Amino acid sequence: MKKIMFFMILILPALLFSQTESADEILKRVDENMLSDSKIIVFKMIIHGRRGERTVEAKSWQRNTDDSFTEYLAPPREKGTKMLKLGDQLWTYSPQTDRTILISGHMLRQSVMGSDLSYEDLMEDQRLHQLYQPTLIGEDTQLGRQCWLLELSASQKNIAYYSRKIWVDKERFLPLREERYAKSGRLLKTTEVKEMMLSGDRWVAKKVVFKDELKTGGGTEFTVESIDFDVPIQDHFFSKAALKK
Repeated sequence: MKKIMFFMILILPALLFSQTESADEILKRVDENMLSDSKIIVFKMIIHGRRGERTVEAKSWQRNTDDSFTEYLAPPREKGTKMLKLGDQLWTYSPQTDRTILISGHMLRQSVMGSDLSYEDLMEDQRLHQLYQPTLIGEDTQLGRQCWLLELSASQKNIAYYSRKIWVDKERFLPLREERYAKSGRLLKTTEVKEMMLSGDRWVAKKVVFKDELKTGGGTEFTVESIDFDVPIQDHFFSKAALKK
């Protein structure tokens, strides 16, 4: 028995180190699958609010994780509204008022177009392995797919979500479900992939439901109509002048 206990003491650190390495590698593969030098996305959001349902359509040009330009195409009331993200700054332009507004401070917690997404969600760095320390805590299934279950703990200060749980498709390295938590442990938001699609050599979410767990309503259904990775995008999209064009 003493020999067994001694052997376990010797190999336990190695086992824990191996698990940490596995969790790190999984999270890096998730980032590699999700990120690209550039992408153009056409999408729509169906917002299931407590007062009814509304659909918003848009097109977004993105460069790395730092810069993005989004133009809303429908409904008529929202058509021509634009958003520009340059690094850690975010501006919105409304054609109704012909005004450009810098979104900062408490305004970042406001809803985007009445959806379950906040401006803070749009501003968060997508490179999860740079923001969180992952731990592999189990396995599960989502959409009939075998998944790793990772728990992510914030490794930096001033992060919107103190911890997360993500269900990662073992083969496709796509998160199929996510839970985002406050430091108190309270569940703040969930995301759940309903449908996937193959774009080039990578799998991406085609239909996702975002839910702010602190709000009433049925959540926001986000559907990707098309997505193109690593395509050339002209620099003029990423300037404040593009907001009023």
